[in-house]
Amino acid sequence: MERKKISTTVYITPMQNDNLKLLNQKTKVPIAEYIREGIDMVLEKYRNQLPGQLSLLGDETNVLTQPHNN
Repeated sequence: MERKKISTTVYITPMQNDNLKLLNQKTKVPIAEYIREGIDMVLEKYRNQLPGQLSLLGDETNVLTQPHNN
């Protein structure tokens, strides 16, 4: 599924850059696609840190990110 994309700037190491270029030359997959895939992996790994929905049991997935009603 193609989604609208926004432009952003990231800084990577020279080794990361070299390896991404080699991977791109070998696979013809755009470097930006690999970066997006890496971001998706990090978001999946830390999904419990993101605000979420209540489960059927009523426990919140992340109390720390929920707004406080003071």
